[in-house]
Amino acid sequence: MIHGTGGGFDHGLRFAGGIISNGFQVIAPSRFGYLRSSFPTDPSPQNQADAFVDLLDALNIDRIPIAGGSAGALSAAYFALCHPDRCSHLILIVPAMNLTNRDPVEFTRTQQFFVKRLLLSDRWFWAALKLAPNQLIGTLLATDPKLLETVSASERERANLVLNELMPVSLRAKGMANDGRYAGQPTDIDFSQVETPTLIISADDDRFGTAQTAQIVSDRMPEAQLQIFPTGGHLWLGHDKAVSDKIAEFVRLHTGGQIQAN
Repeated sequence: MIHGTGGGFDHGLRFAGGIISNGFQVIAPSRFGYLRSSFPTDPSPQNQADAFVDLLDALNIDRIPIAGGSAGALSAAYFALCHPDRCSHLILIVPAMNLTNRDPVEFTRTQQFFVKRLLLSDRWFWAALKLAPNQLIGTLLATDPKLLETVSASERERANLVLNELMPVSLRAKGMANDGRYAGQPTDIDFSQVETPTLIISADDDRFGTAQTAQIVSDRMPEAQLQIFPTGGHLWLGHDKAVSDKIAEFVRLHTGGQIQAN
């Protein structure tokens, strides 16, 4: 499970909670620049995909399904494209990538001013968490905070945990800046060359516009499965169980019901 912007292994495990409940073991690495991970000279998604191979070698795992959420979808896709012998399934969840010369994370100048300062200071971010959590959910997590009034208590808790687990932002700053660079610039990945069974999931009201991205990727991969929920935002609020069950069903369907690991 490959986390998105602002994450780390903790967010990876948070997003994989329902998958774990479905009986799967999950590996959730922190990508380049997050928490204690290194930040190499070439921190590109392609190089990150190569690092996933090194991780699998260290863990003595031959092939594995990979799920990438948000900005993590790009390195997950490169893993499937460049290392098909190591990737059994590709799952792209609210994929944040630039396929139409449009930065998926577009902020106004005012938003850019405040977001930049919040993401460089643990103190300022902590204050914003206490004073304006709904604004952070709407801006940083690209999800309409009004959805919190319509979903279950467990889903409200999940949204708040994802937000609070952005702390400490100071240990994620390099990774977030790197994500902004690569998610914002047009990607040259050729999805038509990805032969791995693929599932793509998004929500129409995701404020980062990932539903359009998901549709474009699906159009370039005719055999891919596409699931777009009408609501849920970038956190797919109200659909966590459905997303987890869909992923579990997809993986089991394409492996005869079993996942094999060394």
